[in-house]
Amino acid sequence: MRADRHPAAVLLNTALVEAWPGGLLRARGNHDARLLAGAERVLRRKQDGRYLAVVVDGALKPLRPAYATAPGLDEAMRRIANFRGRRRPGIEAVPALPLERLRERLDRLGIDGDDYAARTGLALVPEPEWLALAGFDRFRRPLWLHADGALAWNAMQADALRDGVVLEAISGYRSHDYQLGIFERKLAQGQAVEAILTVNAAPGYSEHHSGLALDIGTPDEPPAEESFEATPAFAWLQANAGAHGFGLSYPRGNPHGIAYEPWHWALAPS
Repeated sequence: MRADRHPAAVLLNTALVEAWPGGLLRARGNHDARLLAGAERVLRRKQDGRYLAVVVDGALKPLRPAYATAPGLDEAMRRIANFRGRRRPGIEAVPALPLERLRERLDRLGIDGDDYAARTGLALVPEPEWLALAGFDRFRRPLWLHADGALAWNAMQADALRDGVVLEAISGYRSHDYQLGIFERKLAQGQAVEAILTVNAAPGYSEHHSGLALDIGTPDEPPAEESFEATPAFAWLQANAGAHGFGLSYPRGNPHGIAYEPWHWALAPS
């Protein structure tokens, strides 16, 4: 299904909870499947991805009794109420969420935010209040991007295809909590924080938070590998991405201390 034909193809974002359009999330059991089947919205906790509640006919229905008072549900319902009746907000302005709980996330990783920012030159990146469905990625997951990013990505992907080049999205928007989860999974595998910081920006500092950055791949090429630079897709991006407003964020020898990432491209903010 094309993104622009999906009803209410907008992810409504709050500090603690995401409000997904119904029909995009897979049920995790028979109980959830029944409730998700007719949901207008599914409320998902950002910290761990847990489905908390659905919205049916404008009413909140928690998936478990204990979830009825989960933090963040009230704010998510206010966001839904403000959105109801509009297919999507006007794309001329996408407000940013406040930078909340950032210090807590960095402290959990033992990262001094001021020192990290000074050392890398990376800026804090707030999350958008809402994101547009820009299609689906290589793994058939919904691809959420800032509205400007969605328009630019869809246009660039179509332009490449006319030249016989297939561009695939590997990933787009990531929340601060999702970025923290990347670190925690790698730490559990025995990697050190400093080693992770050479390939992943600290939570709060990743361009993916803005919804304006994508990891891009092409068929038959492994995702997020340096070998992508030898593909016709990378050559096409080098020649044409700038015309669509995209640039390579982490070239060789970049000043941020991030390893070379030929797959990571970002749209310059308008």
